[in-house]
Amino acid sequence: MNSIGMRLLTRIMERVFVFTLLWIGFILAISFMETPLKFQAPSLTLPVALEIGHRVFHALNAVEIGLATVITAITLLANWSRPIHLLTFLIGLLLATQTVLLYTVLDARTLAIIHGTEVPEPSYHPTYITLEAVKLLLLLYLTYLQLKEYDAKITEAAHTAPGSANG
Repeated sequence: MNSIGMRLLTRIMERVFVFTLLWIGFILAISFMETPLKFQAPSLTLPVALEIGHRVFHALNAVEIGLATVITAITLLANWSRPIHLLTFLIGLLLATQTVLLYTVLDARTLAIIHGTEVPEPSYHPTYITLEAVKLLLLLYLTYLQLKEYDAKITEAAHTAPGSANG
């Protein structure tokens, strides 16, 4: 890889928080804004709203898996601190739980309602919403740690750079 490519890769790895902030934006926009507003539209029937939600949440899940993969790879390759490693792993585990366990149950329920089948009342949506809120809080804390560590690296580099008072 040429020096420009290496510098670009280094800058991306130093700024992993950009990917984390992007993920937060997706969650806020879709899970906490689009979804509740969709169900307030009086002309949108429940089956249609659920069909749209089904598609949107599967697309969001694919984006989340991609972002989790990128963030995890950068975190491991760029030698971030142990707390960042642990938090990244925890968020990935939470996403995997949502993807494998909750989506399976929620998809079956959603598809049954879309096709007009009666479903029992208990739903895992409150569990999903709770996990989504926890994931959002963990991502916010991860961003805080990433920015704090990034700022420390920048400050250290400024103090040790040639021509600086300490360098």
